[in-house]
This record gives sequence, structure tokens and C-alpha cells, in this order.
Amino acid sequence: MIITVTPNPSLDRTIALDAPLARGAVQRSVTTTDEPGGKGVNVSRALAASGADTVAILPGALDDPVLVALRARGVSTVNLPIESRLRSNVTITEPDGTTTKINEPGPDLGGHAIALLDLVVEHSRSADWLVLAGSLPPGLPDDFLAGVVHAVRLVAGDAAPRIAVDSSGAPFRALIDSGVRVDLVKPNAEELAEVVGGDPAVYEADRSAAVAGARLLLDRGVGAVLLTLGSAGAVLVDAEGAWSADSPRIVALSTVGAGDSALSGYLLAETSGATAPRRLAQAVASGAAAASLPGSIVPTLSQTSPDDVLVVPVARTAAGQF
Repeated sequence: MIITVTPNPSLDRTIALDAPLARGAVQRSVTTTDEPGGKGVNVSRALAASGADTVAILPGALDDPVLVALRARGVSTVNLPIESRLRSNVTITEPDGTTTKINEPGPDLGGHAIALLDLVVEHSRSADWLVLAGSLPPGLPDDFLAGVVHAVRLVAGDAAPRIAVDSSGAPFRALIDSGVRVDLVKPNAEELAEVVGGDPAVYEADRSAAVAGARLLLDRGVGAVLLTLGSAGAVLVDAEGAWSADSPRIVALSTVGAGDSALSGYLLAETSGATAPRRLAQAVASGAAAASLPGSIVPTLSQTSPDDVLVVPVARTAAGQF
């Protein structure tokens, strides 16, 4: 069982154009799709699409469009009832794959922090993995994710699930600074630079630098780092070694949810007993497959080609070298 937690879910509307976006002009869309979204929601959607056992925990009323859409897609949910409607996000995709996102802040959950934490602790007892993903809505403190990890480990002890985190900004920094043990984090180059320094462009161009930056997170208590680098592929770093993989050549239609699909691919491979290089290959293949699909559609395992992803080990470099 893989449980995902999305504190700030959304209804994602993707508008596909047949020409470059022209600011200030009137354009007609080619297609428009609506999908339930948010990082954890996307991970659960991708897991469920491949037949994995998953539950998505999120705030929202049962009749909220996001909850309704998830049930329609066969994704099991546990909701924290709130009165406010969940946010709507808009994504505009251009023919060359350029993606523009406009995200709303989401409803204020200031009075629901303890209830949401308790809900996660209760349901994580039956999980193999607990995935905390996405931004925090107004009202939740920056250290909310760190508090959830601490509470789950405190209550469950040695029976606690493995915990993966995909976040950014102040919540991600607060998590790393807290010193709580996390089994996996999935930053991109910019998010890695936010917490360990360095230049995101260098991480994307130099795999040795990317590995060195990721190792700084291992030094701060993280078990493994899946560093996604967009069209440049990804690296995986853990206590046993480091590996790099290039993304296969694709025609990118939309990058929305590609990182979330990469994380779901990694988890699917991990729970099947795959080796670290194979987990990385599946993560890269799943992310590439998502980017080749329109809107925020998530791929199934049958739509991915991990055998086409070349994974190579990366030699250790001096600590702190970028």
C-alpha cells in the first residue's frame, strides 16, 4: 500500500494551443482537459493506473470536483472535510512543449492542521510507503511536513512506513533543517539548490556536480535522492552509490505531472524489488512517458520503456564539489 498526502490539491485545467502563446491576443485552444491534480494526487493516479494499491489523502468535501474526479478514475481517497472549494490551476501548453502554469493559492487550512496530521498518522499504519507531496496551502505552517514525519515515526516506531517527500521552498527547507529521517526525496535542480546551494544549471549539465549536491542531503539524514533533471534525465544517489540516466528522445506535449510520474515509477519498481539502477530507469521512463502525453494524463507501466533507458554509475566526487 502506498499512501499519498496532498495538502493543496487542485482541479487542473490544461489548455493546448496550436501556436505559440501570444500575450494580449485572442487565441482558441485545440483541446481542453480537466484532471484532479496536485503532486500526491498525481502519484496516486499513476499508481492506480498501473494497478498498484494506493490511497490519496487530501482535504476537500466529498462533492468537491477534485474528489468526484478521483473517484471516477478509480482512485481510493480519504478526505478531510472542509467547507471551501479546492483550488483550480490552469496550464497552457504550446506545440513545442513549452508549458505555462497559473496556480491558485488554495483554501486556508489554518484551522485544520491538527486534524489533517491525525488523519495521516491514522492511515499510515497500513502503508509500505507514505508520500508527502506538493505545496502547502495558506494556514499550514512551513514545518507541517516535518511535523507529519515526526508524528508518524513517533506513533508507529519501527513499524512506520518508508517516507518519500516531494516539495519545495520553505516547507522543503524546514523538513531538511528539522533533521527528521526521510527515506527518499525527489527534488529537481532548482529545489536541490534551494537547500544545499549551488547552481541549478550546473546540476543539469554536470552529473558529478548533481551527485555531489545530492550527497549533501544524504549527509543531513536523507536515505536516497531521486534528482529529476527534466529533459536531461535524472540521477539517483543513496548510501550504496550513485547512478545517472538520460531521458529517452520524445516529442514533449506537456510536462505537467512528469516529475510525479517519475516518482510513481520509482515506487512501483522499488515495491517490486528492483535494484537501484532499475528503479532509476523506471523513474526516467515514466517521467518521459508522461511528458509525451497531452495535458496532465499519467502513463501506465505498459506505456513506459525502461529497457530503453541507459543507466550508468557516477564516480564519487569530493564532498561539496559542484
